[in-house]
This record gives sequence, C-alpha cells and structure tokens, in this order.
Amino acid sequence: MADPRNRLGAASSPAALQAPSEAGVKARQRTLRPKDAATLVLVDRSQHEPRILMGRRQPTQVFLPDKYVFPGGRVDRGDRTMPSLTELAAADQDLLLREMKGTPSIARTRALALAAIRETFEEAGLILGARPPAGTSKAPGKAGRPPAHESWQRFLATGYMPSLSGLTFLARAITPPARPRRYDTRFFLADASALAQTSANRDDELRDLGWFTLDEIRNLDLPNITRAIVEDLAERLAAPDRNIPVPYYRFEHGSFRRDLIT
Repeated sequence: MADPRNRLGAASSPAALQAPSEAGVKARQRTLRPKDAATLVLVDRSQHEPRILMGRRQPTQVFLPDKYVFPGGRVDRGDRTMPSLTELAAADQDLLLREMKGTPSIARTRALALAAIRETFEEAGLILGARPPAGTSKAPGKAGRPPAHESWQRFLATGYMPSLSGLTFLARAITPPARPRRYDTRFFLADASALAQTSANRDDELRDLGWFTLDEIRNLDLPNITRAIVEDLAERLAAPDRNIPVPYYRFEHGSFRRDLIT
C-alpha cells in the first residue's frame, strides 16, 4: 500500500490536505490564526498486536465531523498552571520548543502535554497520572486556589495528579488555511500501561470509542493528516528504541511541507 505521507507531499495543492483557494485563504487568514492544541495517542501493547485508542467525532461538529481521531483539543488557560507529578523529558521539551510560534517557553510545552491528558480525560474518561505522595499540594498558584478548568477539578477529585514523564512527542501538524477551525497540534505518544484509572464521567464529543490495530485504523474514515500520522506511529512502534525525528506537517507559501524536527 502506498505511504499516505508521500501522497501528502505529491503536489503543490495536495488533495490529501485539500489546499484551499487563494480567495478562501484571504477570506479567513485575518481571523483564523492556529491555536495551540494537543492530542494523545495511547497504545496498548498487552496483546499480540498493538492497539490504539480512537473515537469518531459527532456528525454535527464543525471541525472534522464524523471522522475517527485520537482524543485531543485546544490548550486551555488552566493547562498553563496545572501542577504535575513528573515533567516531560528534556529531549521532548527541546523538540517542542523548536519552531514554536509566538514566545517559546517550557511553560507552553507543559501546557501542551497537560492539554492532551485533560482532553483524554474529558473525551475518553481515562486518567493518565498517579496518586501524589502524602503532603503534595494539588492546587496550582496560590495556596488553596482550585484549578481554573472544571475538568481538572474533576481529575483531581479522583485522587490522582497528571504525570508527564510517560509522554513522547510524536508529531506536529498545523491545520491548513481557510478551515472553520485552525490548530497547531502536537501529537503525544503514551503507553496504555501508564493509565491509572477509568472514569465513567466523559463527554459525548467522541462516539464509537475503541482500541484498534493499525490495520483496522487504516480502514476507518480518518482525516488525511491523521492517516499520515498513523504511518508515523507505525514507524515509531516498529523501532521503539531508535531516535526517530518528529514529522512536522504544514502549508507554507501555498505549498505543503513535511519537515523533520531533530
């Protein structure tokens, strides 16, 4: 089967990402600056074949309706102040800082990773974290102040705190211009063995949530960029001990680019 990552870069107006017309770009470029977002790619290696968590977005949603995706979403202000038991590896922090738009900072790398964990909690009811040692403060900022985001309040109420050390920076993709939503999304990879607990309290953003093999995923209705990143994931899973560069997908000056962050 042809590698969808090659098809993405096959033309200056690749059908895979459906490059918008110049008029469409001009109509939206003033208001649709990409927002920081994050996605969590969870892999269950407990069976013969790895299985990856995915769900299908509601058909009524404006962005990627009825498509299968990994849990994820936009970074919230509360993600910037949320504490965690452990931090990202220094190598992943460094890769996240490279070509970061705006003002690069470690705080933003943390917020991205925390957003991926929070969104997975909201959409899949899964907790990536651990119980804090006795005496550890759960409240960010001033003493006694609760987390700003309601989802983080519910997360902490389970008795767990998020942990970032098990996340690996897998890929980055910026939504093309002239879309109803635009995100600068970082994809994080984590092993399902790091999950602490399952919560029954999740939203309805994703339906048909399940664990799929790579071959099963290739037969799902996926966004084209997700299909490309699935192949990046397959490459990473085939060589887990190898230092593989992070693919970076975007449009620049009207043309598609797939660069590697090293």
